[in-house]
Amino acid sequence: VHVKMADEAVCVGPAPTSKSYLNMDAIMEVIKKTRAQAVSLNESIFCSCKPSLSLQASEGVTFIGPDTHAIQAMGDKIESKLLAKNANVNTIPGFDGVVKDADEAVRIAREIGYPVMIKASAGGGGKGMRIAWDDEETREGFRFSSQEAASSFGDDRLLIEKFIDNPRHIEIQILADKHGNALWLNERECSIQRRNQKVVEEAPSTFLDSETRRAMGEQAVALAKAVKYSSAGTVEFLVDSRKNFYFLEMNTRLQVEHPVTECITGLDLVQEMIRVAKGYPLRHKQADIPINGWAVECRVYAEDPYKSFGLPSIGKLSQYQEPLQVPSVRVDSGIQQGSEISIYYDPMISKLITYGSNRAEALKRMEEALDNYVIRGVSHNISLLREVIIHPRFVQGDISTKFLPEVYPDGFKGHKLTDLERRELLATAASLYVAEQLRSQRFLGTPRIPIAKSKTSIWELSVRLGDGIYPVAVSKDVSSFSVEVDGMKLNVTSEWNLASPLLSVTIDGTRRTIQRLSRNASGDTSIQFLGTVYKLQILTKVASELSKYMPEKAAEDTSSILRSPMPGAVVAVSVKPGDTVSEGQEICVIEAMKMQNSMIAAKTGKV
Repeated sequence: VHVKMADEAVCVGPAPTSKSYLNMDAIMEVIKKTRAQAVSLNESIFCSCKPSLSLQASEGVTFIGPDTHAIQAMGDKIESKLLAKNANVNTIPGFDGVVKDADEAVRIAREIGYPVMIKASAGGGGKGMRIAWDDEETREGFRFSSQEAASSFGDDRLLIEKFIDNPRHIEIQILADKHGNALWLNERECSIQRRNQKVVEEAPSTFLDSETRRAMGEQAVALAKAVKYSSAGTVEFLVDSRKNFYFLEMNTRLQVEHPVTECITGLDLVQEMIRVAKGYPLRHKQADIPINGWAVECRVYAEDPYKSFGLPSIGKLSQYQEPLQVPSVRVDSGIQQGSEISIYYDPMISKLITYGSNRAEALKRMEEALDNYVIRGVSHNISLLREVIIHPRFVQGDISTKFLPEVYPDGFKGHKLTDLERRELLATAASLYVAEQLRSQRFLGTPRIPIAKSKTSIWELSVRLGDGIYPVAVSKDVSSFSVEVDGMKLNVTSEWNLASPLLSVTIDGTRRTIQRLSRNASGDTSIQFLGTVYKLQILTKVASELSKYMPEKAAEDTSSILRSPMPGAVVAVSVKPGDTVSEGQEICVIEAMKMQNSMIAAKTGKV
């Protein structure tokens, strides 16, 4: 989308980052070719491109962002930690040098004390990060983190520090100019994460009091001034249950989650970055920075949330509709209907932001926006996002970076229907079935001439949902349906626009937005209800009684097959034909969306 919106676009190379966005010769060639006066490089991969900024300066090109020194200092986690200590910023205990090999990693980890965090020195965005609880995990973490770091950032250096168990991840947005002025623009709560990558963010945080907020803000500004930082940037902290906070890293760019800060402060951060790059002083004082209302951001990913809280999905967006009809909703995306989600970059579809005068209002709007978001063609994490924002712990603000594994210890399973919600879903599905049957009896709004006059007044159906089969009776009542489920009658009304991807249905006065994703002649249908996709089979009573005579297709035996759970590139193979492998042994390594995943044998056998 950004390419189509631009007046002029130049391809910098093929999809792999090492051949395009990390190829600084190609970047500089484009700058010269287009005679660009200013350049903005706001992706995390540019943290490793230190030589480019000096070259830009020599070419007379203004860089919209901090200068070379600040990017080098803060982009390197080892150097940034030393600078933070010197600026009297609270830091996490750990090893401040570069870890040479796996043996040294184990020795350092033992000295610090388990658990430890192994992470890329030049990294960001959760790439090249592993938590290790023992020597074996340290060796494995060193190998994968260094490989991911080299692939994503062109720099495989690692550091090791103490892993703070059960913390919150809270960051401070700062803004500084070239005249020595710097502000902190309040905090963002980023504790809902999976694989060290943020999923849901909000501003402000429910946890911080004004005193802690000010202390964190002042330390963030002190660090920015220590490196003569100019532009927008983010100082990230880990905060424990007693509100002790520790410097994590500084991101020398505009963060994915910056819109929530814009919502509560009223500042346009991109505009401020351009002004700073031009040399203008900041227009605001610290006392001018407000907290107005509440904002929440959900990262909508092309991922299957039922596999490790989100394994990447690729494919073409066959249908795509953003929920912009919902009040106070903002959607930042770079795709449109027909766009491809590939294996080369993060599988993010969009950033979905809602704003309200208070947190409850912002969350309610987010719930509505997620229900009205249409994404077809790839798996997505709408169901997980919706469950997070309505979970009692999240609503109460009782969260940490361990929220997902604590709330879903056996993995995410989707929304668990209450008895009332189950009846609502059954009644809605049955009404949808009957509405379709009635539509098929009409042609351009005129009843077809029947061979035999239909006398159907009550449709007796059998609906399969999960392991249950439920008898459902539906009768038409002018503009609505009366549906009997479990001996209870529900009134279901809708405009029944069956061509629309969204259906607004009212069930006994409760309005729901549903999506019917698929159906076939066998009565199978998939309906997205309360964010989760449910598979149902709707048959007439007679058809249901006869269906037991239909043979079922045997499931494929895959116990002897190693099948990747996601598309990607094979970067390493650890076995060869004829080898005997044990259960749990690594077979190969798959790289997808800049993350590496070890594929292991499900059972003992011969390759």
